[in-house]
Amino acid sequence: MNMDQIKGNWKQLSGTLQREWGELTDDDVAKIEGDQTKLAGILQEKYGIARDEAEKRIDDWASRN
Repeated sequence: MNMDQIKGNWKQLSGTLQREWGELTDDDVAKIEGDQTKLAGILQEKYGIARDEAEKRIDDWASRN
């Protein structure tokens, strides 16, 4: 699934997002609104990873959902 499809199905996929990244709160998920850039930024903050690593992890997650 690409990020446009994920954005369209955001409410349904938010649960899988929180299972993947347990540090994400409901407020984080609400802020992200299906936006890959916002998700990458929050993952950087929560997990202390570089942007390119966050984007790679997002791409991996998106390909599985």
